[in-house]
Amino acid sequence: MALRSMNQIGTLFTAAKCNDHSLRAMVPASTAVVRTVPAVGILRSRVQNREREEVMISSFDRFRRSLAVSCRASTAAEEAEKGGERRGVAVFVMMPLDCVTMENKVKKRKAMEVSFQAMKGAGVEGVMVDVWWGLVEKERPGEYNFGGYEEFFAMAAKYGLKVQAVMSFHQCGGNVGDSCTIPLPRWVVEEMEKDPELAYTDQWGRRNFEYLSLGCDDLPVLKGRTPVQCYADFMRAFKQNFDHLLGNTIVEIQVGMGPAGELRYPSYPEQNGTWRFPGIGAFQCFDKYMLSSLNAAASAAGKPEWGSTGPTDAGHYNNWPEDTRFFKKEGGGWNSSYGEFFLSWYSQILLDHGDTILSHASSIFKPSSVKISAKIAGIHWHYGTRSHAPELTAGYYNTRYHDGYIPIAQMLARHGAIFNFTCIEMHNHEQPQNALCAPENLVRQVSLATQKAQVPLAGENALPRYDERAHDQIVRASLLEGDREMCAFTYLRMNPQLFEEDNWRRFVGFVQKMKGGKNSHRSWEDKKKKDQQQVEKVVPNLQSESNLVQRV
Repeated sequence: MALRSMNQIGTLFTAAKCNDHSLRAMVPASTAVVRTVPAVGILRSRVQNREREEVMISSFDRFRRSLAVSCRASTAAEEAEKGGERRGVAVFVMMPLDCVTMENKVKKRKAMEVSFQAMKGAGVEGVMVDVWWGLVEKERPGEYNFGGYEEFFAMAAKYGLKVQAVMSFHQCGGNVGDSCTIPLPRWVVEEMEKDPELAYTDQWGRRNFEYLSLGCDDLPVLKGRTPVQCYADFMRAFKQNFDHLLGNTIVEIQVGMGPAGELRYPSYPEQNGTWRFPGIGAFQCFDKYMLSSLNAAASAAGKPEWGSTGPTDAGHYNNWPEDTRFFKKEGGGWNSSYGEFFLSWYSQILLDHGDTILSHASSIFKPSSVKISAKIAGIHWHYGTRSHAPELTAGYYNTRYHDGYIPIAQMLARHGAIFNFTCIEMHNHEQPQNALCAPENLVRQVSLATQKAQVPLAGENALPRYDERAHDQIVRASLLEGDREMCAFTYLRMNPQLFEEDNWRRFVGFVQKMKGGKNSHRSWEDKKKKDQQQVEKVVPNLQSESNLVQRV
């Protein structure tokens, strides 16, 4: 038996009182059709009807309790804000990659509305959604269709959820966690097929079509426009369509600047098994446009012999540092004059790319109060080595002797942008120690870099986690040096697993911990106990409820 109307649910959810009698009044008095049956079937019919009633009531009762705990959580949050308590760290939830389909419609709308209600009630601040270049400007250059996103943003506003909108100029598919394929716009793919040098290229000639090579940023290779112009025009069109939502519903624009929306090179592609964790990856500078830039930089440095190619002794994607001449600890090329020149050029091209695009973004969105952010990858494997090889191949010039994150933070500071960093949920001891992984050390280094550059730091979990160990690690990492906290945390991601009974119970407690903030009046232990008491009685099973709603 399905609930009759999502409007009824919404009205009930936002009511000042969560009245159980009102909830039960929404259920029709009869849940079975009465009809004449043969005498021998009467008993069986009654038993079946009774079973259907019990199943329906059980499912409805779980939903009723879910709404009840949501109302309690919302009321507690409102009372805390009225009382002047510190708000803590706002939690956003990342939406499924294909929540807006290639047909430009919201996917599973009714189930999503139920999920939005639950998240709002749990204290979630809002959601993050990818606005795909390959979906909006799919057919022809300069023709934008934001239809599915108009529907999505309206839904978020209806349930009081804020939105972090990601300008996703990359291909979806082939990266960690990619569950669907959304290519670049058709007309962009056509140009890349005509000129494969527009794609990132490694030393073996392997092309990567996730994102256009930085070497052609300023060249009119896309139907008369440069890639940077295309990105700027897309953001301008977004602002024109959603100007009325900027600063109220849409509170943040995260500008995608590389694969997976991160400011980096596609040095560790999972597609077709090219790379496997914890391989060092490979430099992506062997297309003709990147090599032209390298050649010019080498000539300017008085070393033209350094400009003909990138390092060819840096191993393969799945090597480890000591397997290679370039990255080995003693006498490695990374620590030579040539290595310093090449790594400075390679990382600076990436910084310049970010600087240029953020300059456009801040100019386009400046009149509104919307925040600008950029995501940096948490490349924690082989962090304990001297060379930090995986970071170097990704474009972060970070070694034992050179801090690669301060220049990034300083670049973001020039545009008033937020430094969004991943792998916040990870412990050192959970990772392979033979690969000298150190995510906690890396997060601390990034935190110090943002403190020095005076830029806000936000976080994400790199991989889906539903356990309290990961949640508590995020809470600890969100409390920064001095009197600082992260400005926001985005949880990866909304999916059926999140709404499983135990996972949801833990998640609600996690959100409340994050909102408690550094100056919470309760001790950590008391806070944990109260959070547990709050959620242990009522745990939503939204998978069942979503199925109900979809049958309306």
